[in-house]
Amino acid sequence: MRLFVTCCCLILSGFALRAQTISHPTPKSKKAMAVVNTAIPAGVKDLPVRKVVLYKNGVGYFEHAGTVSGNQRVTIDFTSPQLNDVLQSLTVLDEGGGRIAGVNYNSTTPLAEQLKTLSLGMNDDPTATDLFQSLRGQRVEVTGAPGGTITGRLMTIESRIAKTGGADSETTVDKFYLTLVASSGAVRVIELTPALSVRPTDPGLQDQLDRYLELLSTAHATGLRHLTLDALGQGQRELRVSYISEVPVWKSTYRIVFPREANGNATVQGWAVVDNTVGADWDNVQLALVAGAPQSFIQPLSQPLYTRRPEIPIAVAAETTPQTHDAAEREFDRPELSAKLMAAPPAIGSPMSGKALGQLQGAYQGARETVTVNSGAVRSDRFTGGLGAGSGAGIGGYGGGVYRASDAIEQGDVSTNAFDDFFEYALAAPVTIHKNESAMVPILQQDLPAEHVTLWSANDARPLRAVWLENKSNLTLDSGSFSIFENGEFAGEGLLDPIHPGEKRLLSYAVDQAVKVRRSGFADKRTLHHIAMRDGVMVETTSERTETTYTVTNGANEARIVVLEHPRRDGSELTTDTKPAESTANAYRFKVAVDPHQSSELKVGEKTDLLQQIVINPDYDRTAFLAAVSKYTPELERKLRPLIDAETALADVNRKLGENEQKQKTLSDDEARIRDNVTALKGNEAAKRFVDELNRAEDDLDAARKDDASLQQQREGARTHLSDVIAKLLFETDLSVVTQSSQLQ
Repeated sequence: MRLFVTCCCLILSGFALRAQTISHPTPKSKKAMAVVNTAIPAGVKDLPVRKVVLYKNGVGYFEHAGTVSGNQRVTIDFTSPQLNDVLQSLTVLDEGGGRIAGVNYNSTTPLAEQLKTLSLGMNDDPTATDLFQSLRGQRVEVTGAPGGTITGRLMTIESRIAKTGGADSETTVDKFYLTLVASSGAVRVIELTPALSVRPTDPGLQDQLDRYLELLSTAHATGLRHLTLDALGQGQRELRVSYISEVPVWKSTYRIVFPREANGNATVQGWAVVDNTVGADWDNVQLALVAGAPQSFIQPLSQPLYTRRPEIPIAVAAETTPQTHDAAEREFDRPELSAKLMAAPPAIGSPMSGKALGQLQGAYQGARETVTVNSGAVRSDRFTGGLGAGSGAGIGGYGGGVYRASDAIEQGDVSTNAFDDFFEYALAAPVTIHKNESAMVPILQQDLPAEHVTLWSANDARPLRAVWLENKSNLTLDSGSFSIFENGEFAGEGLLDPIHPGEKRLLSYAVDQAVKVRRSGFADKRTLHHIAMRDGVMVETTSERTETTYTVTNGANEARIVVLEHPRRDGSELTTDTKPAESTANAYRFKVAVDPHQSSELKVGEKTDLLQQIVINPDYDRTAFLAAVSKYTPELERKLRPLIDAETALADVNRKLGENEQKQKTLSDDEARIRDNVTALKGNEAAKRFVDELNRAEDDLDAARKDDASLQQQREGARTHLSDVIAKLLFETDLSVVTQSSQLQ
């Protein structure tokens, strides 16, 4: 086996050496995205990156720009993972009146599909046996065999098990043998040894093997893509190429530094962490960071797509018998089809009405304002934009849409531009980040109002040290991490959500072990203050009043400002004189000042209106409920008396029907028992007594059935009367009745 593998490797190495002399694939093997012009551009020029816009959803907008002269060919390098995004979003603009004749890139058909074009029938991972099997029937020349060189057609290759170390040895080894048929008809069986060499004599077969090895070698060398553009024109012109690509998500991180002498402000410093993992260096690029996630996806456009075609059997003649078929349904036989045809839209290519065209144009128009701060000079440009040659679906701030203007920060060479639900940090100074490198880019440096507080919430019993930060800058702070520094030392860190200009946000960063909060004295009572009746539905309006007492204890040597988060219920209304400092969707925030080693209390009162609906109809017995409600006031008792009487009458009839039903069941059981006794004592004197009992039982059963029919009529009458009373009952009554009171510690 070892000799055989060595021999095969020598053969393959010979093929590989020949494959290395083959030149690069001709342009015919590349994919073309446009028809190549007959004019051949002269010279090749790299087109560097000039602008990069990174988004939070892991995509980036890249713009290459440079000057071309006459007919020129330019190239752009990028990695294979970028290829699908590039093909999906590539935009090329020749701004000097020229045109782009063609865009090519080095792409290959999947290896498995390319191997199908060869007649060898081998896959991308063949064994030595597969190689010789593919040579079966071919004329080969074998050298190194006993008796000299042998020429003939390879018939087969087979393996045989042979013993080693003598006849008594149990050790075996696989040996391989080739069977050749010479031109004279002689059959030779030759063992494969290291000295044996097999060479195909057909040049076409040699070319097939060379091509096979070439495909294997180039299948692993497609990591870098070379995009080539043919720019045709006259004179010097500006050429711009843009596309989107998958990139690492950029990250925000902040530093909040408090001065040693408290002045109510803190220095907020913001940084963006940017990674360059694409195939090109970013040398002096215009960098912008967008805190937003536009919709983006990947389609495998770079991969040739093969679909499955159905296999249809060949038709053969078949004997048929005469048969009849239904006539086709005509359009005027189907009114609904005729109506659809009449309402069908105009065919493609029909002119669009002026109104529809105006609506289409209006949908893509908007306004945008950009404010840039650089070394104290402020420049403001406003323009209206629509769909134009440079539109790119809003990528990087280009194209149409409705944009919201935003001012810039006062310090730092960064401008901010808000559009749609995104906001952008645009760096005025160029940035250089080489490929496979990362950098921290400053995006903010400004003093902002910040207050030290202790935050306590019912959802987390641990008081937390926090900063109440107010964003008085004109820049939206993106979500990210932050670190707190007090008196020149690290104090804690945390996370923040986006903070828009003018917003105030609590940022917690450590546990406050000196503050304790106790929630006690929770009392509630419910007061029924309104009852209404309409269309068979009674509505009770109840006011629920609650009062919560918070006791805050400060064990530190410094005074504390404690922010208490009181849970907020839907429909609740504060009744206490103390107003919250601010409110959120889920809580009220109250500020409580606590001196060193002292305690403070806060009482929070709330009122909530609750509605309860009770359906009144003949199917439900509401007698007990109505009787309880009627006791609230004499007026309410008077209004509900007809309804209570009707409910009571129906309930009495239903009770009698139930009793009668039970009576019928008992009488029926007695009748069956007596009838069995009569049958058992047939012909006996004692049977006469049971016959008399049977007659009385049958009479009682008939009477109970007549009572049941009468009660059924009475129930229908009672139900009808109750329905009439419910339909006529309409009132509203104001009350002041305490229905529930409790005290919890």
